[in-house]
Amino acid sequence: MPKILSVGTYSPPYQVKQEVAVEFAKEMFQESYDDIERMLQVFVNGQIEKRHFAAPLDWFYVQKTFQEKNDLYISKAVEYGGKAIEACLNSTQFLKKNIPYEQIDAIFFISTSGLSTPSIEARIMNHYPFRLDTKRIPIWGLGCAGGASGLSRAYEYCLAFPESTVLVLCVELCSLTFQQQDKSKSNLVGTSLFADGVAAVVMCGDKVRGEERSSLPSVPVILGTQSTLLPNSEDVMGWNVQNEGLHVVFSRSIPHLVRKWLGQNVEGFLDKYSLDVRDIDVFIAHPGGKKVIDAYQGALSIPQEKMKYAEEVLKEFGNMSSATVLYVLERVLLNGREAGELGMISALGPGFSSELLLVQWT
Repeated sequence: MPKILSVGTYSPPYQVKQEVAVEFAKEMFQESYDDIERMLQVFVNGQIEKRHFAAPLDWFYVQKTFQEKNDLYISKAVEYGGKAIEACLNSTQFLKKNIPYEQIDAIFFISTSGLSTPSIEARIMNHYPFRLDTKRIPIWGLGCAGGASGLSRAYEYCLAFPESTVLVLCVELCSLTFQQQDKSKSNLVGTSLFADGVAAVVMCGDKVRGEERSSLPSVPVILGTQSTLLPNSEDVMGWNVQNEGLHVVFSRSIPHLVRKWLGQNVEGFLDKYSLDVRDIDVFIAHPGGKKVIDAYQGALSIPQEKMKYAEEVLKEFGNMSSATVLYVLERVLLNGREAGELGMISALGPGFSSELLLVQWT
């Protein structure tokens, strides 16, 4: 079965502590809410301590055009994406020796926070020695589910082409979608939660001797995946595309949907492998927010210990959309797992949808 060999991440250089972000939000939103102090409790309740952004905080005080924001997205996505790929292919923590760019057969590029044609992976290929016949599979619009979905699509590619080594790259610069004139509660919640992050994962098929490349005592193998769409739920999460750019859609019903829908979804998936939620040793979940993590634990009766890496990433980085679950994956791999242990990679995104992957260390 396809194996995960390495993860590399890159966090943009402008770090903002949450107490500073609160003051920024107060300046932006106070004229629109009489109860602004109560509204700002969302920054505290989210239990995020700091986040990373692609631009300094001063940049966000002045209204920007869609073009200005998207031009910066393209520039930084290429720069930061290259850095995450370098970290992934040259990792001394996960690999015995570097994986040459020329050995990458396909690149899955995942993003939902900016637009680019040609797509970002093509622009990155002009800066690094990838083969010119490398397959390019850009995927847009999966939002927070994108990281897990990218792994699933790469898994399927490796099943079809077992001699392949593939790269999944998630670039999300959510901060650049901030709408200064949008005083909605969704924008306020997004301002408290979303951040920028970039992550890359390299995987290989069965005919590639991945265990000879890996420096890990046990390697995670993907056993299977499941994609699920909740019908008629387009208004739960996503973007409204307007003249100024991308306006966040963020329903307050998300934690309720997780509690109501996710449990049966996960149980049905695991039942295909004659497994139970209790058989899963670690949950590599996209931490959409503190309420979402709590809803996960409630819906699946998961002990906090099995979700601790998701909580740590949310606390230290915020919600970086598709890239976040790969930050969690990196942390899980760095802390090591025993051969035979089972993990579940999971993420929820626009649609409303879920992506699940079952992995086992071997």
